[in-house]
Amino acid sequence: MTGQSIEQMAARIAALMEDRLGIGGETLSQKLRRGGRALPARVRHAAAELAEAAEQMRHPRFAQRVDRARIRRAYDRCLHHLRPIGAGERRWDYLVMLAARSGLAILAALGLVIAALVWRGFV
Repeated sequence: MTGQSIEQMAARIAALMEDRLGIGGETLSQKLRRGGRALPARVRHAAAELAEAAEQMRHPRFAQRVDRARIRRAYDRCLHHLRPIGAGERRWDYLVMLAARSGLAILAALGLVIAALVWRGFV
């Protein structure tokens, strides 16, 4: 893993934060400052580690101190949280919401019918 690949990881996470959370900024550090509260604590800390490593990779002496395995785990944690939802999952979510709305509408209509029957004295 080279310095450029860590910077690419940081850029990828920054792009996902902008796409998924609508957080503006140029670098991952700026995006974390502006909207890091939108992330869970573990993901926020992992993104902060990744941003710090990307900054350290710009300096040759600090680049040697970067724990690449730890940065890879931090990247994977951020990527797992921010990954785009697939079409199948979106479709399943839509069907579940449709069933919930339909069920609620049927229950509300049934409740109104029963209330009308009680009010009219048939029940």
